[in-house]
Amino acid sequence: MKKQTVIITGASSGIGLGVAKYFLERGDNVVINSSTDAKLQKAYEELGAGNNLAMVAGNVSDKNTGIKLVEKAIEKFGSVDVLVNNAGIFETKPFLEVDEAFLDRFLNTNLKGTYFTTQAAIPQMLKQHDGVIINIGTPLVDHAIGGWDITAAMSSKGAIHSLTLQLAAEFGKQNIRVNTVAPGTIRTPMHASGGEDNTDKTAGVHLVNRVGEVEDVAHMVYTVAKSNFISGAIINVDGGFGAGHNAN
Repeated sequence: MKKQTVIITGASSGIGLGVAKYFLERGDNVVINSSTDAKLQKAYEELGAGNNLAMVAGNVSDKNTGIKLVEKAIEKFGSVDVLVNNAGIFETKPFLEVDEAFLDRFLNTNLKGTYFTTQAAIPQMLKQHDGVIINIGTPLVDHAIGGWDITAAMSSKGAIHSLTLQLAAEFGKQNIRVNTVAPGTIRTPMHASGGEDNTDKTAGVHLVNRVGEVEDVAHMVYTVAKSNFISGAIINVDGGFGAGHNAN
């Protein structure tokens, strides 16, 4: 397969780190990002700090971060072939308690981060007449759960799903493919508190009665990146959660 240069935001842990590892192991060039310098440096070293790896610290809610990521990719590897918009935040708060500042946190990181990092990458992809944008969404956009107070997070993620479709339409003729990979519950450090892994407590909401692993998502992101005929797709990697849920 063609060697690609892949930018991955939010890559210091969890899904982003796993995706970076997956591409590196298969010979691609990777530029990783995190908003925290120390965590990014740790991930860089964990991934081997090799010649096919670069890093750029910065919060994606600042559009300059996306510009710097693209500049680094071109400077070190000469292209921007794949952008994985993984950076995001998730938190619960009852709808009637959400204030403007709380909502803005999700709109700034999840939506604006995805929007402006993509805006930074597409000009280079237009020059190449080739490129893939992969956004990270969630099946919760289309499968609401009563009693789980996630309106702020879902407003931003729903916008990302819509953005995916519109970008696929606007840039498809220029051979730029835009898709969303939507994971179910995945075993990541986000679900561990006090050293305890609580991930498996949500196994039952998935039709396959188990949670996903980071590699499940990484494999799909890689597959989409290497395809030249997948665009405008929302691809659930969720053990069937988006299709339905178990009654007990």
